Amino acid sequence: MKTMALAIAAALALTACASPEQARITEIAGTPLRDLNISKPEIPAALREALDKPYATPAQQDCPSLASQVDTLDDLLGPDIDAPEEKQGRTEMARDMASKAATGALQNTVEGAIPFRGWLRKLSGAERHSKEVQNALLAGKIRRGFLKGVMQTRACSLA
Repeated sequence: MKTMALAIAAALALTACASPEQARITEIAGTPLRDLNISKPEIPAALREALDKPYATPAQQDCPSLASQVDTLDDLLGPDIDAPEEKQGRTEMARDMASKAATGALQNTVEGAIPFRGWLRKLSGAERHSKEVQNALLAGKIRRGFLKGVMQTRACSLA
């Protein structure tokens, strides 16, 4: 329990640092609350709609409306696989790798400090909610691909 308290304290202390990983560290700090199903990540409406009907024909099929829907999904899901990668220098790449390694180690520490974590997640219902979130993310990706296909058939710009 002492290890978990130290890990959470370290995570909270790190959230004061201004970095791109700040949101990730805050998310890691909330891991015990999510594991006990006390804190549940909300599924945005656009992903809930995609979960219900990923292949539904859009009501408005003009290019700006379709692009707006794709942009909304991009904001929620991050860039699609066809998005051009930003070029990074070696220093930036090394910084990103170190940052990801540090947050990964912190995640492992927080998760490892919770005894019988897998059983707790199942018994609390957190595992079921986590699967629902993952399904919503997958449905959002499917919906984005479907909308891009509709855009392509309508000769809309995908850029």
